[in-house]
Parts: sequence; structure tokens; C-alpha cells
Amino acid sequence: MTSGHRERGRERGRERGRARRAWNTAAALLILAVMLFPVYWMISTALQPHTSIASADLIPTSASFENFSHALDTQGGSLVTSLVVSLGAVAVCLALAAPAAYGLAHFGLRGGGAIVFSTLITQMVPGIVVANALYSAYAELGLVNSYLGLILADASLGLPFAIVLLRAFMVSIPTEVVEAAMVDGANRFTAFVRIVLPMSRNALITSGLFAFLFAWADFIFALTLNTTDDVRPVTLGIYQFIGAHVSDWGAVMATAVLSAIPAAILLVVAQKYIAAGIAGGSLK
Repeated sequence: MTSGHRERGRERGRERGRARRAWNTAAALLILAVMLFPVYWMISTALQPHTSIASADLIPTSASFENFSHALDTQGGSLVTSLVVSLGAVAVCLALAAPAAYGLAHFGLRGGGAIVFSTLITQMVPGIVVANALYSAYAELGLVNSYLGLILADASLGLPFAIVLLRAFMVSIPTEVVEAAMVDGANRFTAFVRIVLPMSRNALITSGLFAFLFAWADFIFALTLNTTDDVRPVTLGIYQFIGAHVSDWGAVMATAVLSAIPAAILLVVAQKYIAAGIAGGSLK
């Protein structure tokens, strides 16, 4: 084969590669558009006051923030409640998951594998079953309709995932590093706080983010463990809001948009830590 034929072959190969990449890009954009269309429709409807889903325009011609103002007036307290409960759930989840994961990773506990497996099994229990059991215990402890009760319940949603992820990451931490710190005078707790936790930053951020998302999206515990409006997260607020404003979907969609903003911001800010934390836990 002459050099001219080889060059034409390489050129055809490059053209086929460019065509394949173009088709892949088009397919990816189409899939992305399908996935994001509900989000666009939610925002579009929220910008159209006094409208229903059926009569909403595809492209809002006279956008207004009236629905957002109404949503803040009626659901602002619920958003604050969800933020307090979710941050509290993150604190409780990490405070329990980090030492538990470290113990499972480095203490050589007998039956450690069975404990990890049992931790994963707990995530298969339906939430309504757990909520009903918690309600009976909460009624006796006086934790119904309380921030503490909802924080503890929501922390249980992210705790199994956090333990498994942190353990997978902490297994890779060399024991020599901890032993060197102890030789220098640190006790095991100090070495854990000053050596292990900083080295597990990515996994901690990933676990904390998922714990926040689990708590932020919780509806079963919020509905079951609260009988009054004293502690009303935004998920329960939207549920009650739909019942009271079923004909005003613009305000409902505005509330949904506002409730999605904190989670979206956290995902954007922490995406590099999530990728590093999950990759570290899966590879090590």
C-alpha cells in the first residue's frame, strides 16, 4: 500500500471518529434535555402567576416573581426548619459514623464484615416501618414534634451509607501513620482527630453531603413524627401547600424551586470532593 493510500485511510478514520463523536454529543445533549425538561417546566411555571400546569406557556412571555414572593411568605419558615434539621442530621451522622468506621477499619473487630453487611441491610428496611417504630419510642421519650427527634431520625437515613463509605476509605490509611503520632505522645483519640479525620476529608464531605440530601428530602419521618406545625420541614410544607393551593400551581412550583436551590448549590460546590471521596472509597 502506497503512502497516499495510507494517508487517505487515516483521513477516513479521522472523519469516522469525528462523525462518531458528533453523534455521541448529539445523543448526550438529547438525553440531557429530556432529563432537564421537568426542571425547566417547573421554573417556567413558577414564573407565570395565576396559572395551572395545563395552561402554562412553554416559554413565559410575562415572567413575574410573584409566586416566589408568595412561596417565601408561606414556606420560608419551613425552609429554615429543613436547613436546621438537615445540618443537625449531618453533625449527628458524621459524629457517629467517623469513629464507627475507623473502629471497623483498624481495630480488627471480630465479625467486622458481618457488621458492615448488617449496616447495608438496614437501608433495605422501608422507611414507614422505621417511622412507626420510632413514633412509639418518641411518644414515651417526649421527642414527638421536636427538632431533636427529627434530627436523630433523619441522621439514621445517612448513617449506614456514611459508615460504609468512611470505612472503605479509612482502610487505606496506613496504621504506621497513627502509630507514629502515638509514639510522639498523642493518644488514640488525638491521633484520630488530628491525623485520621484530616486525611479522610473527601470521604467526610461526601458522607456529609449525602446525609444532608437524605435529611433534606425526607418526608416519611417529617409526616409521621410531627402532629403539629411546630416543626414542619419543607417537604411537609409543600405537601400541605399543594392541598391548600391545588389550583395555583405557579406558587407550588415556586416553592419546589426554592427547596431545590440549597441542594443544587451544595452539589455544585462539593462535586470535586464527591468524586474524590467516592473514587477513594471504591478503589482503596
